[in-house]
Amino acid sequence: MTYVVTDNCIACKYTDCVEVCPVDCFYEGENMLVIHPDECIDCGVCEPECPADAIRPDTEPNMEVWVEFNRKYSESWPVLATRRDPLPEAEERDGETGKLEKYFSEAPGEGG
Repeated sequence: MTYVVTDNCIACKYTDCVEVCPVDCFYEGENMLVIHPDECIDCGVCEPECPADAIRPDTEPNMEVWVEFNRKYSESWPVLATRRDPLPEAEERDGETGKLEKYFSEAPGEGG
């Protein structure tokens, strides 16, 4: 099992989760985070820390697409191990549907 970041992180990018991760398996894109599924140790400490409820276990239905999404971008984005402020529009975008199509950017973040 692994945990993955889903589309509710897009345009929010809360980073409370990275602060508690014992293995630094979060990677930063311009407007979201992903978890490297091969580095995640399945401890689950990140899931309750996400204010946007964007972190889910891969055992939930239809998570295969998110496992591959997280794997793809974690291999090209920089690791993030330090908490940062969320994006300015985070509260407004939290819970919005269709964020993958509307806002997702493949650009890497700064990492750190």
